[in-house]
Amino acid sequence: QVQLVESGGGLVQAGGSLRLSCAASGRSFSSYAMGWFRQAPGKQREFVAAIRGSGITTYYANSVKGRFTISRDNAKNTVYLQMNSLKPEDTADYYCAADRRGLGGPNLPTYDYWGQGTQVTVSS
Repeated sequence: QVQLVESGGGLVQAGGSLRLSCAASGRSFSSYAMGWFRQAPGKQREFVAAIRGSGITTYYANSVKGRFTISRDNAKNTVYLQMNSLKPEDTADYYCAADRRGLGGPNLPTYDYWGQGTQVTVSS
């Protein structure tokens, strides 16, 4: 079983930045693909970004491409989401997820483990 704990959310003004972190338990972190998803009130959970185990292959939703950067530190069992140029429409609960098979990508069912989420609010 893998436990994921997100941190770094908060309130920020439009145009500002936040960095989310997700710390994972377990010894196989470097083999997992990791993803970030978000869910705004009244909306479905949606894909934000993903990264494979080596950290070389990344995926982004079109809505965040060029503004958000996903990265990982396998020595620390941690994945990050650097969010720049934040917009009010980025307001949501952000969740990290782990895929044991290492594929990652934008599809929710691909992921086996989920964190509890961290709230991000962007004011206009």
